[in-house]
Amino acid sequence: MIARTVAREMLDDLPPDDPRARRSRADLRRINRLMGNARVVADLLKDLPGGRVLEIGAGDGTFMLRVAKVSRPSRVTLLDQQPFSPPEGFARLGVPCETVAADAFTYLESPRAETYDAIVANLFLHHFERGRLNELLRRIAARTQRFVACEPRRSALALAGTRALGLIGCNDVTRHDARVSVLAGFQDGELSALWPEAGWTLTERSAPPFGHAFRAVRSR
Repeated sequence: MIARTVAREMLDDLPPDDPRARRSRADLRRINRLMGNARVVADLLKDLPGGRVLEIGAGDGTFMLRVAKVSRPSRVTLLDQQPFSPPEGFARLGVPCETVAADAFTYLESPRAETYDAIVANLFLHHFERGRLNELLRRIAARTQRFVACEPRRSALALAGTRALGLIGCNDVTRHDARVSVLAGFQDGELSALWPEAGWTLTERSAPPFGHAFRAVRSR
């Protein structure tokens, strides 16, 4: 058993326009594709016909665009602390997309937030300690009928995978942060134990090779 440890990542402290930060964000997009996270999330949304979807911690929006190509939501909101423009691909899909620059905790409690058919998180939940994560999940549950997440799997295999990232050209920031992310990741039952409400159907499983998938669907 590897104990869960949450620590700050190097990317959190670098200015957005720092060359190493830009390179690391590009690395993360590549790692997301290699891990198949968009496929995992799209699969968790496959029985949701259309609907309004919010992604928290959306980054530059490219992850949700890949999900939307499969799940075809009726509307997408991308939430991130840093302001950005939505990828043009949403317009080509015919999916209305808006971006919101705000803290996830603040936004989910604000009158501005809607109730969404689904809320999505990708490589976001592992940044929070247990108490803070429980509070985030409580705010999510109050705003949606369904929540799906793909996070790092805390395992010896995933740790071994982080040591190979240099072989595919990832920089020092990415290599450091990947190990930190895995150590802050999840194992079976951990997110389910933190879900704040009864009346939900919870699914939690490994998402090979290195991911961990969670879904909560309101059952009443």
